[in-house]
Amino acid sequence: MNDAELVQQVINGNENAFRFLVAKHQRLVLHIVGRIVRRQEDCEDICQEVFMKVFRKIRKFRGDSQLSTWIATIAYNTSLSYIRSRNRKQELFMDEDIQSVAGKSIDRRGQKTLEKEEVKQLLLEMIETLPVHYRTVLTLFHLEEFSYKEVGEITGMPEGTIKSYLSRARKILKERLEQVSKSEKTNIFTEYAEG
Repeated sequence: MNDAELVQQVINGNENAFRFLVAKHQRLVLHIVGRIVRRQEDCEDICQEVFMKVFRKIRKFRGDSQLSTWIATIAYNTSLSYIRSRNRKQELFMDEDIQSVAGKSIDRRGQKTLEKEEVKQLLLEMIETLPVHYRTVLTLFHLEEFSYKEVGEITGMPEGTIKSYLSRARKILKERLEQVSKSEKTNIFTEYAEG
């Protein structure tokens, strides 16, 4: 069933079609909400709110973009509204000190050599400390594999801004990995830092 048929089935009141839509897109919604909101206890409620909005607004889906892009836009906007309503506007542009992030990781793990799984975990932890716009574009572009154009449709950001955020986020992550690599006296991060 393609997007147009699925949307029409939901509009016609087919509950199974809506359940299918939710199942098909719940990982995407969770990724976006989780990257922006970060408070796990709030993520589930916001994800439910996103799908309630999808259900209420499904008649407005025109098919100009993919259904996943339209749903991702709702998830993005709902998450930003949540942050604003909780007076967390400063989170949108905060940037955490590189040294403190690397220091926390090293303290927790001691001086032992990190394995690849630990590297991935450390990288995910570092991504979580990035400003919300950086986390969002990284998630949409690299994890969800949306194009620049689709990321722009979801976030309302110009393509140049998206590329700039991606570049800055990669630079920050590379610096942090290099910092940890130096502190750990290991070259296990070399392939990640150069990527």
